[in-house]
Amino acid sequence: MTGDPMDHAPSATAAAATQTRTRARWTILAMLFAVTTINYADRATISIAGPNLKADLGLSAVEMGYVFSAFAWSYVLAQLPGGWLLDRFGTRITYFFSIFLWSLFTMLTGAIGFFTGGAAVAMLFALRLLVGAAEAPSFPGNSRIASSWFPTQERGLAAAIFNSAQYFATVLFAPIMGWLVHTYDWHSVFYVMGALGIGLSFIWLKVIHGPRRHPSINAAELQYIKEGGALVDLEETRHGAEPSKVDVFAAIKELLSNRMLLGVYVAQYCITTLTYFFLTWFPVYLVQERGMTILKAGFVASMPAIAGFLGGIAGGWLSDRLSKAGHSLSVSRKVPIVLGMLLSMSMIGCNYIETDMLVVAVMSLAFFGKGIGALGWAVVADTSPKEAGGLSGALFNTFGNTAGITTPIVIGYIVQNTGSFAGALVFVGANAAVAIFCYLFIVGDIKRVVLTESLVK
Repeated sequence: MTGDPMDHAPSATAAAATQTRTRARWTILAMLFAVTTINYADRATISIAGPNLKADLGLSAVEMGYVFSAFAWSYVLAQLPGGWLLDRFGTRITYFFSIFLWSLFTMLTGAIGFFTGGAAVAMLFALRLLVGAAEAPSFPGNSRIASSWFPTQERGLAAAIFNSAQYFATVLFAPIMGWLVHTYDWHSVFYVMGALGIGLSFIWLKVIHGPRRHPSINAAELQYIKEGGALVDLEETRHGAEPSKVDVFAAIKELLSNRMLLGVYVAQYCITTLTYFFLTWFPVYLVQERGMTILKAGFVASMPAIAGFLGGIAGGWLSDRLSKAGHSLSVSRKVPIVLGMLLSMSMIGCNYIETDMLVVAVMSLAFFGKGIGALGWAVVADTSPKEAGGLSGALFNTFGNTAGITTPIVIGYIVQNTGSFAGALVFVGANAAVAIFCYLFIVGDIKRVVLTESLVK
């Protein structure tokens, strides 16, 4: 089926009223979840391979911190170009190249074993930079697709589901990657994960389409999502009309001058600090501070990840439930975020616990809270101006993933200078507190931004 199911109104509208709605949007969400799972698994390859890789290359804790952060340097720098590509060429094709390229560079990382000394370290750093740059359009792309496919009252759950893939990636792949390192070597992790991603990139092209052109959607579902606030025209120009354009630099200035968005952006930096602790130093914490083997650490790391995944689903469900109960968008988004960050601060308690299983339980509680509070992408979908959704998402992700640069390096210095992770856990917990402050005292009412100064007619 091609074309616009609503083009023949009012007959299409009448038909929509009697049709049973299709559920094409949930197939789209399943694809986003699968791609985001591979996305985060590829980010985490370096942390699972880290202890063995560190020993093979003779890296110090600070050097390892810089290697861990390499991904985020390029990921952050490529956010705005990635957002521009999404707005210019559309999500479907831009995201395809993103998946294919980050997977290719992940696969090539396994080949640095052919190099030695400084050349191996340089190749490792360069390939992690390339993986980061290639992944840049991914989450702004997720947000654009959620905006175009989901009504407001389902968007919290949709964003929570694709965002919770970061935890599911660890649940599914941390034990597998730990087993690969233990059974073969650390190189095998990169080969296997890269090949999976390349295969998935071609499935993406088959599954993903805009709402008006998806072969499985009917008029009833299109009417439902459109009336519920989905931006169904976001991915295409209808009937040859020119889309509204923006002056990119003026739009960036206008977005950054919005107090609500600035509060959301800063809060995302703090929330993402928790994410990058988990993605980079957490397995090393289990091995170095808690004396676990890398095989055991791979399995243990999946336990907080399971809790984070469940928390992500719970946070999205709670947000949408509050919205459907008649609470404002501000209340329905802020309540789970604040509650989640309060729970995340519990990880500081691990500094006073000796029993490994109790540490794992507290970390699981902290990451359950992180999951509940991970509604930032729902807020982006709620607030981004329709003419610059990719750009707004890119700014949000630029702020958030700057934490991917600072977190591994700061923790590396803390561990090297103190000989323990105690200060690192306080640092991460304090960021959760700042996120709470931002949403309670800076963000204000959550609503869609309307550009006024940067539109080009």
